[in-house]
Amino acid sequence: MTLQPVAGMSIWRVFEAAASVPVTTRTQVFRVRGLTKVYGMGEAEVHALAGVDLDLFEGELVVLLGPSGSGKTTLLNNLGGLDVPTEGELMYRDIDLTQANEDQLTRFRRERVGFVFQFYNLIPSLTARENVGLITEIAVDPMPAETALELVNLGSRLDHFPAQLSGGEQQRVAIARAIAKRPELLLCDEPTGALDVRTGIVVLEAIQRVNRELGTLTVIITHNAIMADMADRVIHLSDGRVQQVHANEHPAAASTLRW
Repeated sequence: MTLQPVAGMSIWRVFEAAASVPVTTRTQVFRVRGLTKVYGMGEAEVHALAGVDLDLFEGELVVLLGPSGSGKTTLLNNLGGLDVPTEGELMYRDIDLTQANEDQLTRFRRERVGFVFQFYNLIPSLTARENVGLITEIAVDPMPAETALELVNLGSRLDHFPAQLSGGEQQRVAIARAIAKRPELLLCDEPTGALDVRTGIVVLEAIQRVNRELGTLTVIITHNAIMADMADRVIHLSDGRVQQVHANEHPAAASTLRW
């Protein structure tokens, strides 16, 4: 089913209609074609994205793999509405996000996207429950903060402050905060980059559980090739382009990863 704007219908009304279409088969969430992002001008130009083509589907866990400077973070920022491309097609369902204004992109981020970054960005004076609860106050259909924290196995740490939590626990609070608004898309930018191996695996277990139990389209960007084993699909980036895509017939459990 394809939804098209009609006379007098705003792009955002089309966005809402597209998001409400019932899905019975694997459905495309993102279609990206010829996506470029250029920073600077003249001799200082940097082509962070140089013609990216990819598709992302409901419920899958995707690892974007590549070295520093390959365009991973720039692509994630474009998918999440944090940045806009220089050229190309960036479709979220039937909506071209390159045509959305800043207010529409803000609403897209607030209602449809959850972000998990390398650093946790928790408010030190608030408990785990309160940090997650901040998001539920602005979300349309949030889950209780307690439910989100239970999903990442922090039900016993609800009233602890960040300083009372380990690095891995703080990152899991950040994951709970991201999923509490029930996003359709979870974007994770080097979520284990500041953690040791053992703690990183616990964080990846939480992300994988969210993906499997909630059906959230999940994209992890990393330079760590070991994480590719847990993905449904692995997209290799280099020099701002997709170089290779492969699917894992039997994705590994995060608990089995070692690096």
